[in-house]
Amino acid sequence: MRTYDDSFSGQRIYPGKGKLYVRGDSKIFRFQNGKSESLFLQRKNPRRISWTVLFRRQHRKGITEETAKKRTRRTIKSQRAIVGASLDVIKEKRSMRPEVRSAARAQAIKEIKEKKAAALAVKKAEKAKKAAVISKSQTQRIVAKQGARGAAQKVQANTR
Repeated sequence: MRTYDDSFSGQRIYPGKGKLYVRGDSKIFRFQNGKSESLFLQRKNPRRISWTVLFRRQHRKGITEETAKKRTRRTIKSQRAIVGASLDVIKEKRSMRPEVRSAARAQAIKEIKEKKAAALAVKKAEKAKKAAVISKSQTQRIVAKQGARGAAQKVQANTR
């Protein structure tokens, strides 16, 4: 047997029951009883009327226990190797005592500082060499074309 849903309340209408309402734009509405028809014609909102299916669905009324709650995913901790170190190295460092770890860190910092100091010394030596070469070249004057022709020489400034 064919059943219809009430256009207002959402309840079932069985054959031989209810009313059919056709609006001016030829849209068909079916009502179970005069109560739902009257409320529809008063332009009441079925979501605000507590006995309608729409209200009950919106406010989660009468939902059976068959629909279990959604299970939330639990985060699983996993350890992976990082680009610079394997998993064994990471575990070893984690299990190390704090005193040993701080000593190792201090040693590493000391080595880095020594490397930086050596690089700085090399840089200074190169700079001194370049300065010596430049001072030698300034003593041997490079004479421009105009200077060779007898033009007045530029006076060098003593300060910067």
